[in-house]
Amino acid sequence: MARTHGTKVRRVRLWRWRRNPLRRRSDLIEAWVLLATLVLALSAAAFAGLAAAAAVDGALAERRDRIRAVPAVLTRDAAHAPPAPASGNEDDSVWAPVRWTAPDGTGRTGRAEVEPGNKAGTAVTVWTDPEGRLVSPPPGGAEARFQIVMAGVTIGGAAAGSVLLGGRLVRSRLQRRRLEEWEAEWRLVEPSWRKRMTG
Repeated sequence: MARTHGTKVRRVRLWRWRRNPLRRRSDLIEAWVLLATLVLALSAAAFAGLAAAAAVDGALAERRDRIRAVPAVLTRDAAHAPPAPASGNEDDSVWAPVRWTAPDGTGRTGRAEVEPGNKAGTAVTVWTDPEGRLVSPPPGGAEARFQIVMAGVTIGGAAAGSVLLGGRLVRSRLQRRRLEEWEAEWRLVEPSWRKRMTG
């Protein structure tokens, strides 16, 4: 809200909270809605973000517990193996055939990411699930922290955005109602105002 002094306009802060003849009941309700929306948005962002981060952290920990690193041997030179698709690794790893032993003692073969210069017979490490099947290594260190933080930020932001959107819808409905009240009051006042102006 602004007050005018001659040609100067001065903005009055928190005018909805102050008693004045122009403040309506809907203005005060809107002020409370705005305050409640901000508090709820911050609370929802913190709660949902922390919950999401904890869930991702727990899922990564469970995955680390389920899979294990096992020794394997390259069965063919990796020099001319096809490059690994974008895996997030900074090195130029390639897919090459490897052989390892499953938990039940049987020999297994498959393809795993290895360094491109390795020769056949080179010992490498692969990751397997409880059944002895090849899986990708679990994210750790900076990559795991990044996933945890991004999950928290994304879910927290979405929760806060939902609350802010709900608050915006309530405020727009209050504004519509206020305009309807003004129009109804103007219809009552306008005839006497018109008489005064023409009289």
